[in-house]
Amino acid sequence: MKKMMMVLSLGLLVGVLLLTNVFAQENKKLAQTGFQFLSVVSDARAAAIGEAMTSLQIGSSALFFNPAGMAEMNGTFDGTASLNKWIADINHNAFSLALRPAEGDYGVFGLSAQTVDYGEFLGTVVNTTDKGYEDTGSFELSAIALGLGYARQLTDRFSVGGQMRWVQQDLGESAIAINIRPDPGDSTGVRRLADTSRVDNTLSPLVFDFGTQFKTGIKSLVFGMSVRNFSKEMKYAEEGFQAPLVFNLGISMNVMDFVNAGSLDQSLRVSVDATHFRDHPEQVKVGMEYQLLKTISLRGGYVSSNDEDGFSFGAGVSRAGFAFDYAYTPFGVFDKVQRLTARFSR
Repeated sequence: MKKMMMVLSLGLLVGVLLLTNVFAQENKKLAQTGFQFLSVVSDARAAAIGEAMTSLQIGSSALFFNPAGMAEMNGTFDGTASLNKWIADINHNAFSLALRPAEGDYGVFGLSAQTVDYGEFLGTVVNTTDKGYEDTGSFELSAIALGLGYARQLTDRFSVGGQMRWVQQDLGESAIAINIRPDPGDSTGVRRLADTSRVDNTLSPLVFDFGTQFKTGIKSLVFGMSVRNFSKEMKYAEEGFQAPLVFNLGISMNVMDFVNAGSLDQSLRVSVDATHFRDHPEQVKVGMEYQLLKTISLRGGYVSSNDEDGFSFGAGVSRAGFAFDYAYTPFGVFDKVQRLTARFSR
């Protein structure tokens, strides 16, 4: 029986991999999306295992991957804070909070937040001087996402969850040339005059996330599904776009279920996600997490079809409700990305 379950589990994992590779080869039609900061992962544990989080039960952090993953939270409270030193000196921060009142009789309620610090930029505007532009001083861009989520176990095997997020991205003001006409003072007839119109490039849409998880009853084998960043179409100037919509199918299992671990309290969880994006080819995400004595964790992950950041690594330590996680991702020409996450659970 154990051998049969092992073969079945491995077959399901291979099936997910093959299905995603087929999609990646055949689906070439890619759409345009915006609000790309929503696709950046700041949680250190998730980054270390290649973002393969769809089928994992991970408390309040599930709000950034699959809201159904916080339905089985054991305690009353779970909170996280993450710092992400992203490429090009961009800082991404993420925070999450989950509450489970009345021992879960009313489900689990969650709050999430993402903020982005893009740094300072120098602005210019086109004019008729010899340089063709003039400086307008420095300016800053900003982005934020605030979410309210809910998850519940419908049965002892099936969980559902959802989240609504208010998202705002401020790209500053821009000057658009209107009423373009010849310059009467230019004898060559080449130079042009134009009036300008100031445009405020700020959008604040609502974005929705949905997800489910199913325990198969075969050892610790779990399936997960999520739809992330569902939104209406919007536009800054003339080009319409949506938030970076993504569909995830995931499977995970503690492979120590098939091994006699002896007296050691240890686990080796393998997680695989097949991901379909609106704006770029499909990906396979594979992660492994080894945990010893429920205290020390070593992690590794791989994401296919990424030009610069395929592999990732990390570690974590947890004790008495506190946990600290670190992730390191080599990022090719951008050197490296490092993430830190602190968690407190009760």
